[in-house]
Amino acid sequence: MQILVPNSAQAGANQPLVSNNPADFAIYTENLSKTYGGSRGINEVNLQVRPGEIFGFLGPNGAGKTTAIRVLLNLIAPTGGRALVNGLDSQRDSVAIKKQIGYLPGEFALYPNLTGAQTLEYFANLRGKVDWQYVNSLAERLELDMRKKFRQYSRGNKQKVGIIQALMHKPSLLVLDEPTSGLDPLNQQEFYQMLREVQAEGRTVFFSSHIMSEVEKTCDRVAIIRDGRLVRVGDIAELTGLRVHNLELTFLGSVPASEFSVLPGMDKLEQTSIEGHEVLRCVVRADALDAVVKTAACYSIVNFVSREPSLEEIFLDYYREPDQEAK
Repeated sequence: MQILVPNSAQAGANQPLVSNNPADFAIYTENLSKTYGGSRGINEVNLQVRPGEIFGFLGPNGAGKTTAIRVLLNLIAPTGGRALVNGLDSQRDSVAIKKQIGYLPGEFALYPNLTGAQTLEYFANLRGKVDWQYVNSLAERLELDMRKKFRQYSRGNKQKVGIIQALMHKPSLLVLDEPTSGLDPLNQQEFYQMLREVQAEGRTVFFSSHIMSEVEKTCDRVAIIRDGRLVRVGDIAELTGLRVHNLELTFLGSVPASEFSVLPGMDKLEQTSIEGHEVLRCVVRADALDAVVKTAACYSIVNFVSREPSLEEIFLDYYREPDQEAK
């Protein structure tokens, strides 16, 4: 799979990494597969996550995100292929890998009679070398009352305990499965800030999500998975800008739509008349915009609206069924 390198000159994840050595990546998978008989799993997943980047793993429920994470961390054995985490083999070096990561599973459940503080103390004893001042600051930022028992917590507060236990030992790699599930908008924003701080320290974040807006806000790159297979890996800017633009052109007087329909890269052209104005709506490839603008300039144009697709629209496009694409 092609390694996509961003053009930004910023530090950390935005520094180009061109390497053929799997050990140079925070996460490296090669044809990683897991089958469950006739049920869906993952099929030949190839990923390269660079050190210091925030990488989004995007797909709806059932697409294979959680399966891929569990295989990556050797929580379940792969059917085929291999995975490396910080240069270590996911199966042979599983214990060593778990010392280096912070992991939040998709469903975080623990002992119901322990308080939040006792739960985190339990993890701290397992991890060792935990700065409790840092733990308390995380709890304060997420507005978590650590005196309550786990069974008394709401879904969102349980998720906060899970986030803190993943962050508390400052691991080199965070692996998070749907981390904002149950969080209110303010806590979500605070969590995004925490991820940016992790990245600023040169550490790596890999998280799965089905929420387009959070991936678009926080990630450097994203992989889209469908039916257990990767359908796209790229920079956020590439995924949102590479495809098409939705245009709406409003003209004073009549305009022959045929002059636009013959332009290369033009699709879904519609023409309507509104209060004496001709309105053309179309979908145009980014590399065809110049021809559209020059053609439009030959007429009296009163409004020009261009909108780039959101990551959600791109995502839905990849999930469109073949028979829908043909319509």
